[in-house]
Amino acid sequence: MQSWFRPLAIAVAASLPLVAQANDRLSVYAWAEYLPDSVLTDFTKETGVRVDYATFDSNEALYAKLKLLQTSGASESYDLIFPSSYMLSKMAREGMLTPLDKSKLPHLEQLEPSLLDREFDPGNRFSVPYAFGSTAIAVNRDELADAEITSWQDLWSGQWQGQLMLTDDIRENFQMALLTLGHSANSREPAEIKAAYDKLVTLQDNVLLYNSDNPRMPYVAGEVSLGLIWSDQAYKTQQDGMPLEYVYPEEGAIFWVDSAAIPANAKSVDAAHQFIDFLMRPEIAARIIQELGIAVPNQGAKALLPAEVADNQVLFPSGDIVAKGHFQDDLGDEVLAVYEEHWVRLRSN
Repeated sequence: MQSWFRPLAIAVAASLPLVAQANDRLSVYAWAEYLPDSVLTDFTKETGVRVDYATFDSNEALYAKLKLLQTSGASESYDLIFPSSYMLSKMAREGMLTPLDKSKLPHLEQLEPSLLDREFDPGNRFSVPYAFGSTAIAVNRDELADAEITSWQDLWSGQWQGQLMLTDDIRENFQMALLTLGHSANSREPAEIKAAYDKLVTLQDNVLLYNSDNPRMPYVAGEVSLGLIWSDQAYKTQQDGMPLEYVYPEEGAIFWVDSAAIPANAKSVDAAHQFIDFLMRPEIAARIIQELGIAVPNQGAKALLPAEVADNQVLFPSGDIVAKGHFQDDLGDEVLAVYEEHWVRLRSN
C-alpha cells in the first residue's frame, strides 16, 4: 500500500511517527480507509489531541516498522496500532505492547462478548477488538454474469488465466490453498505448507496482480472481475452501485479480527486510551460502520443501524457462515518462518 495521509485539520504524518509532547498528539498506524476523517476530526475537537495518521499494507509491514523503532533506540514511536489477531499474539509474546488500563475504557461493555477474551489475547490484556470481517471471493456480475463461482477451487480453473486479483497477504493465500487441499487453514505441518505452496504455484498463470493497498480498486477500475477481497471493501463497492457479488466459498471463508493496541514505547498512552474508548462509543462505531463499511463488533452501534445495514450478510454474516469459516491463529515464529520462506519464493517467481 502506498502510504497516504489524512488532510483536514489532522496533522500530516511522515513515514515515521512524529515526536510530540506526550498526549498532545496521537500517532496512529493503521490500515487505509480504516478510520473516517470525521471521526478523527471530532476526536481532536473534543480532546484537543491532534491525530497523525499513517498506514501500513500488511501485518508484516506493521511488525517490521514497530520492531525497528523499538530496537533501534529511535525517539519516534507510534501510540496506537491495529494488528490482526495472529500478529497481535506475536507482538504480545515479544513484549512489544503495553497492557491496557481497563478503568480508562468505560465503553468496553459495548463490545460483542463473543469476540472478547479470545485465545489471541486472553482477558484482553493488550487489546480490544476494533473490526472483524472476512476474506472471500469477489465476482463482478456485469462482466461474469453466468460464471458459477462457489469455491476457492474454482479460482484454479484455466478459464481465468491472467484475470485474478489476490490479496498481497501471506496467510490469506496459504489459507485458501490449504483449504482446497482439505487441510487446516492454520496448518503447522511443513509438508502441508509445502503442498499449499505447490498449489499456489499452479495458480500463478491465473494471477494478474496482488493488491492489499486498496483491494476494491482493481474491480472498480475494471482491471479485474474475479479474485479475493475483504468484506468491508466488498460492501463499500456494492454501496457505490457496482454489482460485485461477495461469495462465501464452500470450503469456508477466512475470518479475521483487528484490534486496537498500544505499543510498549508509546509516548501518548493516556491519549491512546481516550481514543480507543472514543471509538467504542455506540454512535461513533455506528458512524464508522456506515461510512466505511467496516464491521465493528459493537452491540450498541448495531442497534443504531438501519435494518438493511444491520442485516447485511457481507458485513454481518449469519452464524452458519461464521461457524463454517476459519479464523487466523497465531502459528508461532518457527512455523511462520516456513510460510514466509515459501511466500518469498512464490512472489519472486
